Amino acid sequence: ALELPDGDVVTGRNSPLMHAASALVLNAIKRLAGIPAHLDLISPVVIQSIGSLRKDMLGLDSISLNLEEMLIALSISSTTSPIAHDAMRQLPRLRGCEVHLTHLPTPGDERGLRRLGVNLTCDPSFATDKLFAS
Repeated sequence: ALELPDGDVVTGRNSPLMHAASALVLNAIKRLAGIPAHLDLISPVVIQSIGSLRKDMLGLDSISLNLEEMLIALSISSTTSPIAHDAMRQLPRLRGCEVHLTHLPTPGDERGLRRLGVNLTCDPSFATDKLFAS
């Protein structure tokens, strides 16, 4: 969950395509920009393409985008989508916001949240059971 500067709280959930932190930031900047929740800022085709690269070429287990990857995809989308551009311009407004995750963030999520300047707390549980490389 993320508390916006006006006190509203937004949430994000894990999905096959995105980590919870990625969904959380997208939902927050949509709210700040006044963009309806049902509109996609990043084309699902783009997310699938990045996911395929992660899985097929890089050998990663999951296609789900972490926050750093999602921010890169958003910046690319903003070059062709005025809606994504408007949303991306809201990112500086997240600095200083309170964020709580119900699990420990992955390294890509943690770096992204740190770079956005949010104040992060989290529960002491892992997001996955896969803690060791096999």
